[in-house]
Amino acid sequence: MTGSHILLLIGGYFVLLLLISYFTGKNDSNTDFFKAGKQSPWYLVAFGMIGASLSGVTFISVPGWVESSQFSYMQVVFGYLAGYFVIAFILLPLYYRLNVTSIYEYLLGRFGHVSYKIGALSFFVSRVLGASFRLFLVAIVLQQFVFDAWHVPFEVTVLLSILLIWVYTFRGGIKTIVWTDTLQTLFMLLSVCLSIYFINQQLDWSFSEFFNSEELRAYSQILFTDDFFTKNHFIKSFVGGMFITICMTGLDQDMMQKNLTCRNLKEAQTNMVSFSVVLIAVNFIFLLLGALLFIYADKFNVATPLMDGAPKSDLLFPEIALNSGLGLTVGITFILGLIAAAYSSADSALTSLTTSFCIDFLNIGKKPEGSQKRIRKRTHIWMSGLLVVVVIIFKYVLDRNVIDGLLTVATYTYGPLLGLFSFGIFTRYQVKDQYVWVVALISVLSIVLLANLPSDYLGGYQVGYELLPINGLITFIGLYLIRKKKENTKTVV
Repeated sequence: MTGSHILLLIGGYFVLLLLISYFTGKNDSNTDFFKAGKQSPWYLVAFGMIGASLSGVTFISVPGWVESSQFSYMQVVFGYLAGYFVIAFILLPLYYRLNVTSIYEYLLGRFGHVSYKIGALSFFVSRVLGASFRLFLVAIVLQQFVFDAWHVPFEVTVLLSILLIWVYTFRGGIKTIVWTDTLQTLFMLLSVCLSIYFINQQLDWSFSEFFNSEELRAYSQILFTDDFFTKNHFIKSFVGGMFITICMTGLDQDMMQKNLTCRNLKEAQTNMVSFSVVLIAVNFIFLLLGALLFIYADKFNVATPLMDGAPKSDLLFPEIALNSGLGLTVGITFILGLIAAAYSSADSALTSLTTSFCIDFLNIGKKPEGSQKRIRKRTHIWMSGLLVVVVIIFKYVLDRNVIDGLLTVATYTYGPLLGLFSFGIFTRYQVKDQYVWVVALISVLSIVLLANLPSDYLGGYQVGYELLPINGLITFIGLYLIRKKKENTKTVV
């Protein structure tokens, strides 16, 4: 599949997205941009959230991680399920009762101005880094398989990618995203299923033969329970996965903004529960694909592609799909799946960053009505530029598998949010709001220090994703230490 074919395919795909944007963005109001008029069908939101949750990171990086970690990622996914139930029955009722646009408005009423800004800032940093991880992944694939041959700089590739996202989101916002996410999820799931089918066909296997093969068993260990000190022990992965979901979905404006477009709380909860169950099966399919890719590569001597001179397992799927002779159908479905997976999360991230910055930092609701739309559009442009800069920086500093890097960053940046919300929900204390930023800073620095301690200093214990709940716990303890002596008598949940 040539670079010209790939660009034509991407062009046609974005024409389709622009048509959706045209019909959903006709109103072009801030209400529709931020809340979609609270008229989104729950099943549409649930299906679209699959693509937004998985993103290009899951599409490429999870299969590429199988060789080094086998199916241990499923331990984290089981933790995700528990986290989604916490969101459905603790956090969603809180957000719907308060009728918030930005979920961090809860912290303003509960604790005060500084807590509110710290919560919004934690999200902002987390989402900028998370969205940049996802965009970086699709950009390096496009660079490696299309633009390098034309000597186009990586920086231009990134700029074009984000420009395309901006074009179809700047009018309709979250109302457009709900519909484009649905389309993108469909393409992504279709792509991975067709890829599994055609690769099995090339290996002369039926799916049942592949599923029962000795080759698959060599990659498919799920539970790791022998040594608690290792990073991928089941308990550590499960607990880490649960808190990653609570934070990266339940305390994340990007993911919650979609849920808050549902007509009522009951529909939002139905969306969350149904989506969480389906997500387990979908992640398992991605791991099956990863095992199949390494089996195929071993049989046909497909080398892991190099990036800056080092093997990059994230690039094995595109290498096999585009350059190993599987045919045009596999190439087309891969490209459609890649851009659908990558942009389904990146577009909603851009919209949520715009929403959070407008409401949490610019107080757009207090601005003159005539200038609010102009402020929102200008902010949308600035957020796009910020993502361009961060993605380009990643090319020079990122040295690990992208899914591992994404989850590791989450353990640093979401901790203060976890501590603030849990302290607000599960206690009645007020805090000395002016010192909350000190607590958050100490918590993050403590976790960075702990994460970088050699395992020898900890008796051989390897820290993993359990750093996130530890981060939240440190914040919680810090807030307790700066509590006001008199308990808050207001209802907080």
